[in-house]
Amino acid sequence: MIKKFDNSKISGSRVLIYSHDTMGLGHLRRSRAIANSLVEKYDDLSVLILSGSPIIGSFDFSNRVDYVRIPGVIKLKDGEYTTLNLAIDIDETISMRSSIIKHTADIFDPDVFIVDKEPTGLRGEVLETLKMLKERGKHLVLGLRDVLDSSAALEPEWKRKNVLPVLRKLYDEIWIYGLPQIYEPLNDLPLPKKVLDKITYTGYLRRSVKNTSNSMDRFFPEKEPYLLVTPGGGGDGEELIEWVLSAYENDPLLPYAALFVLGPFMQPELQEEFMKRCKKMKRIHVITFDVQMEDLESNAAGIVAMGGYNTFCEILSLDKRAIIIPRTSPRFEQYIRASRAEELGLVKMLEDNGKLDPLLMAQALKEMPKQKKPSEIIVPGLLEGLENVNRLVEPWISRKNDKEINLHKNITPLKRA
Repeated sequence: MIKKFDNSKISGSRVLIYSHDTMGLGHLRRSRAIANSLVEKYDDLSVLILSGSPIIGSFDFSNRVDYVRIPGVIKLKDGEYTTLNLAIDIDETISMRSSIIKHTADIFDPDVFIVDKEPTGLRGEVLETLKMLKERGKHLVLGLRDVLDSSAALEPEWKRKNVLPVLRKLYDEIWIYGLPQIYEPLNDLPLPKKVLDKITYTGYLRRSVKNTSNSMDRFFPEKEPYLLVTPGGGGDGEELIEWVLSAYENDPLLPYAALFVLGPFMQPELQEEFMKRCKKMKRIHVITFDVQMEDLESNAAGIVAMGGYNTFCEILSLDKRAIIIPRTSPRFEQYIRASRAEELGLVKMLEDNGKLDPLLMAQALKEMPKQKKPSEIIVPGLLEGLENVNRLVEPWISRKNDKEINLHKNITPLKRA
């Protein structure tokens, strides 16, 4: 028989973050940014991240931040899921993940549980955990990026997953890591007032960098200005790399040298082919992956990217001129974000029409030095996300601290004989 853990012995405040990570790095990097910010703000706080990312161990985390690696699942390009490494079917994997998630939450006993993006988790794997923590009176938060998908796609998806009862009965708050003047991801859904009243827009999550004055010497020892080209995780970014690389191959007079970061999830044969082509050009350097992408971005003169949430936050935070080539499948998210940001003047967007015209890309790269930087566009509250998340968490962790203080106050001291 398994002995039940005595939760009454837990001290200090605790936040648990669920990040399912079935494709790319987006969920993990967002969760990591929130966790690191929280422990920097609160000295007695510990944060635990639940993630299926196969490369979570490559990242650095602040003191008092740790993670539990659950069995990996990968999302295929057709939108279906499959087990990443184990030779078992997806249903067995989900059952195993669900059990690990619930058992971890039972022992860790968080004051706040933040679920990233998927209200019930991958195939409902956090539903039982949500119910358990709700019964304990814990504070349950759904954290959403600024854009999920088009409303036409999101509404039937959430209906199929039976999300509305979970939003209404289980979650205490819904945080949207963006601003309504850029996009309102739930605006067109038929949500009741009880759910709408739970929504708070935090602003985008600001990113910072370490002191990296010499970090780029290995690529550009002459301090030549360079362009950072990144498809994020790289699992579906070969078109972006092909388009930009072909522009450099066709036009030797582009204004910047370039550093290509192919992404850890790009197919090995594609990585090898791109590396061979890059090495033929003197102004081009190529790597597969770097856990400190913020450092590479900070030193860059400009960025060309697909426009996922984290890259967009970094472009804004580091005040970089950027060209975004958004994907449009399996979700329309990146296109919505990029087109709205272009309307505001924050970035330039190029649409991939399947032709990948190198002359069109070369022209955009030549015009990049004339683009405005994001800081030249005034959007109030744009990068206050982490500060607001810290503020939103504070009542629930301070309440626990107050209870502990009152508990000690109520203990009658022993009298001396």
